[in-house]
Amino acid sequence: MGELIKQAVDWATSPTLYFLEFTLAIVLVLRFRAFFTKKSVIVAFFVLATAFFVFAFGDANFNRIVTKPDNIPIVILLATVIFFSWLSLRRGYINDERVKKGLPTVEADLGKKKVFTWPDLVYVELICMVLFTAVLIIWSIEIIAPIEEPAASARTPNPSKAPWYFLGLQELLVYFDPWLAGVVLPSFIVVGLCAIPYVDTNPKGNGYYTFNERKFAISFFWVGFLLFWISFVILGTFLRGPNWSFFGPFEYWDLHKLEPMVNVDLATYFWSGLLGQPRPADPLIREAPGIVLLLGYFLILPKLLEKPLMRVLYGGNRQHLVRFHVMMHLLLWFGLIPIKMLLRWTVNLKYIVGIPEWFFNI
Repeated sequence: MGELIKQAVDWATSPTLYFLEFTLAIVLVLRFRAFFTKKSVIVAFFVLATAFFVFAFGDANFNRIVTKPDNIPIVILLATVIFFSWLSLRRGYINDERVKKGLPTVEADLGKKKVFTWPDLVYVELICMVLFTAVLIIWSIEIIAPIEEPAASARTPNPSKAPWYFLGLQELLVYFDPWLAGVVLPSFIVVGLCAIPYVDTNPKGNGYYTFNERKFAISFFWVGFLLFWISFVILGTFLRGPNWSFFGPFEYWDLHKLEPMVNVDLATYFWSGLLGQPRPADPLIREAPGIVLLLGYFLILPKLLEKPLMRVLYGGNRQHLVRFHVMMHLLLWFGLIPIKMLLRWTVNLKYIVGIPEWFFNI
């Protein structure tokens, strides 16, 4: 029975299923938040998760991965992110129900009870600082820091992993050219965060938890933070092994496991696969199918979605047209990430547009 469970978990954590399961979990939690925000649900989840962890800890492969000094903080990160995401959603649901009944939000009630910064808040912060300092001291004594030998270009670790906070970017390098994964997409993340107050002018939800009043913003945050950051950290930490290949949690990290290099460009699929003829020598003609797709994706799709989304997000007010298109193009670049990932995993697509002569690959 135990082996069947391990095989099922390894199968369920294959890249395509892992991504789709994570996405489905977010959709279900947000859609049925009335159920998932119950205390009994989170207690049951952690009880089952603990039982699974105890069962899995006896497996040599799982144990070796989880107990690596580098990976222990990621296990704690996973537990805390789940709990605090649940807590914020629960408080938002409670506030939404109170507003429906004509009651003030929880934060409005708490705001009536004022306390002094000194000594009330400072004492609490001091106690927390002392406790966490003690925990860190014990941690540093009990868990040896994973300091390795001096770096040498002739002998690199396998796998060579970035620090946990860069694992998301390292994962993007699998699907995009370095200039996109390392420069363009991170720049859009920063620009998008800076643009939030200008493209989302909804004043509601400031100073209190809610979901109904900020459905789009909160849903997008959950997708962006949990799916495209936390899930990438988990994937890069526990599921990426030697040669940057995928391994299940109970699978042995075999150094000789190699992913078959069968990734091909869209131009190859179109000219050789569909039309059965050699690829043209001219880069623009060769990559015309991908260029047409990208132009349609970035220019035509926003126009098609303009009327319905403008009505939902801005009440159909044409004065917000610039805000809408800025937001849409940021979202489309964001949407290109899961599209490329799924195309790589399912049909082995390497580049939609691949022009190495000009160092232009998407």
